[in-house]
Amino acid sequence: MIISVVVLAIVFFLIAVRQIGDIRLEIWQIMSMGAAGVLLTAQISINDAITAVNVDVMLFLFGMFTIGQALEMSGYLSHLSYRFFRNAKSIDAVILYILFGMGFASAFLMNDTLAIIGTPVVLLLAKEHKINPKLLLLALAFAVTTGSVISPIGNPQNLLIALGSEMKNPFLTFMEQLLIPTVVNLFIAYLFLKLSFREHFNTASLNHTRQPITDIRLAGISRVSLGLVILLICVKIMLALTGQPFDLKLTYIAVLSALPILLLSKRRKDVLKNLDWHTLVFFASMFILMESVWSSGFFQNIINNSGADITMTPMILVISVFLSQFISNVPLVALYMPILSHANVTAEGLLALAAGSTIAGNLSILGAASNVIIVQNAERKGKLSLGFFEFARVGIPLTIVQVFVYWLFLV
Repeated sequence: MIISVVVLAIVFFLIAVRQIGDIRLEIWQIMSMGAAGVLLTAQISINDAITAVNVDVMLFLFGMFTIGQALEMSGYLSHLSYRFFRNAKSIDAVILYILFGMGFASAFLMNDTLAIIGTPVVLLLAKEHKINPKLLLLALAFAVTTGSVISPIGNPQNLLIALGSEMKNPFLTFMEQLLIPTVVNLFIAYLFLKLSFREHFNTASLNHTRQPITDIRLAGISRVSLGLVILLICVKIMLALTGQPFDLKLTYIAVLSALPILLLSKRRKDVLKNLDWHTLVFFASMFILMESVWSSGFFQNIINNSGADITMTPMILVISVFLSQFISNVPLVALYMPILSHANVTAEGLLALAAGSTIAGNLSILGAASNVIIVQNAERKGKLSLGFFEFARVGIPLTIVQVFVYWLFLV
């Protein structure tokens, strides 16, 4: 069963170097080879591989990709970008707008949603104002990861913790404990970006240009879809706050919101043709590989044999950040939650699990699904490659400091 872990290590190595001889590999291709590797070596059966693919996540991404593509093709996304950033007159202001604006939006619209919508926005800003696109892409990645910490619907692992722990009034609990440290950590992300890209910051004043809407009909339909996303998420929040038993899944929200585009738009074929199918292939492959690694029990044995008190808040944070890089944050939470529940861990411990498994996304590209969405969209739309080590150069020290901040507020 150790073969699965070896395949995972090879996948990590190839994503870091992105090269085999003269062949340049994309992330989705590498992950696909990893999934094929564990299937061909019988580390996972075909039936288990099919079952491992999370249909809810795939449908959610499909729905949100559809909306994002329609918003971009119609020109309405550029129009929204102008309205949001028009008062940001400097590079510092643009970075702060991304970190705090998109960061807080991700807490309620989900980090993957903002990653899908935000990538073409920041690429447009980079092109219009000749800002280093890698600076803005990193700002977006850190924003949607860090900002999503403060809400039980900011990301899938937070939702799993809120539901699995039967937490009373999870929105209030998350906000009370995690809002202030998250604000601090968003500002810390700004400082790290300014330090790491100091040569790209200047005092020149930025003048934003209003972008025209190129397809009025598609813009109107995609605007309806975006409005549906916001409306249905508000309904989801109200259902949670009032304790209603109906579970309005994020999958339902994404698919229902995409229906106006798929049913009413004359350009539906163009939208589907230009959809980010590569990222969908990446996620399907990732689910298969991670299920194989999970079934090997390799990392579970490491936890069980570590001898450390894995219910202490500092240890929860460290384990969450570290193992999320290898088995992804949602499987990590699924593994860790029963251990903490049997140990009658405090609410602070559960929030440490939420913060650690989420903030792990700032450490490396593979630490969060939103990172992969951003990097793959950037490569597809802007022909720009944000490398594994380029991300980690800023992400590793940033994550260490951010974990320390959450530890200070949760102990």
